[in-house]
Amino acid sequence: MNFRLTPFAFAVISLAFCAPATSRVQQPKKSSTTQARNPQKVSNPLNDALDAAQAAIDKKDFLAAATALKKFLAEKPEIAYAHFQLAYAYAGLEQWDDAKSEYQRAIALDSKMAEAYLNLGLLLVDREPVEAVAPLRAAVDLLPAQSRPRFLLGWALERSGDLEGALEPYQAAERLDPQDYEATFALGRTLLRLKRAPEAEKEFRKAVALRGDSAPAKLGLANALFVQDKPEAAEAFASYLELRPEDRESRRQLARLWFERREFEKALAELDRADAGAPPGSDSLRLRADILIGKKDWDAAIGVLQTALQQTPRDAALHAGLGRILLQKRDFPSAEKELRTALGLDEQLTDALRDLGAAYYLAGDYPAALQVLDLLAKRETPAAGSWFVRAICYDKLGQRREAVEAYEKFLQLDHDSNADQDFQARHRIQLLNRELGLNKR
Repeated sequence: MNFRLTPFAFAVISLAFCAPATSRVQQPKKSSTTQARNPQKVSNPLNDALDAAQAAIDKKDFLAAATALKKFLAEKPEIAYAHFQLAYAYAGLEQWDDAKSEYQRAIALDSKMAEAYLNLGLLLVDREPVEAVAPLRAAVDLLPAQSRPRFLLGWALERSGDLEGALEPYQAAERLDPQDYEATFALGRTLLRLKRAPEAEKEFRKAVALRGDSAPAKLGLANALFVQDKPEAAEAFASYLELRPEDRESRRQLARLWFERREFEKALAELDRADAGAPPGSDSLRLRADILIGKKDWDAAIGVLQTALQQTPRDAALHAGLGRILLQKRDFPSAEKELRTALGLDEQLTDALRDLGAAYYLAGDYPAALQVLDLLAKRETPAAGSWFVRAICYDKLGQRREAVEAYEKFLQLDHDSNADQDFQARHRIQLLNRELGLNKR
């Protein structure tokens, strides 16, 4: 962020959620303290130079101000106030190194000039935030009753990556001025970045109460609720989007939330708004496919996944998802093709391997189904249902002894949980044993 510096004034910072802040320093109102630091008139030419500098600063003619101040300081280099004003003029000219040097000279001449520490910190916080910490700490010490220096110190620490360190000055600023939206919002943001979502939620709620039209505060609240899996997150995102309807990614997030709540029509409507006027990306297409699958609109879901695969044809997960839908539609040859493609791209996709086995089994290709079951058995302990399918495959292939063993294994694991399959298994065991010349049940 780029700060605008003004002599003897404090920054008013407007922060966006988890994004760089912008700041400005308000035009100063000279206090008795400020006036006391102004140099006494030493001679008419020098007084004229100071007056010309102030007039130029008021007009934002920083080049003229710098010229007049350098003339003054050539005669009176010991005047801290003039170095301070020259630093401000240099900042207006975006001569940052010169501004930094002049603030430092002012501090060297007057170690109690709180405003010089404050403006030096403001100058540095966007460019060298670590260096901004020390002068802002000094400003806090010199101005113990004011919230702004503490807020700015928190911002410098946050910008430096010291999130834990930023908490105390933000909290102190909030205590000194409970109506300070920026401090409350910044505290919420920092707590959320520290994964302390319940505390962040409280701060964002306070920020929204202080400024109900703040989109960043509403987005912060929505995110704090989201990471806690709170159902109010959807309504919070919707409230935020009333203020920022152009935020496509937050609309997609809201669509995901409606999808997770199985409110598929709301999810689809929100995703339509997010994708309006721009071709949807892969993530958006995946989400749309998930919503359509939830609605059991298989044909529409197939079309969406095929579009997504045109963008990323080597995406194993997309091929696997398409294969599963084709399996649902009982298009076994097409399902097999997609699932084999998925596994060719990523052989670790166990769900895709399981679906491929189902495709073979339902298509009546029992040898291929058994091969897949053998592969799955190397990855996971077969469940009761897996043994039942294996038994059916052996049974269909006339492998009676193997079928009996598989049916018996199914019954051991199922514990009478599936009445129809249990009856079928016992019946087939009796028949197969009879065919094998055995008499046991």
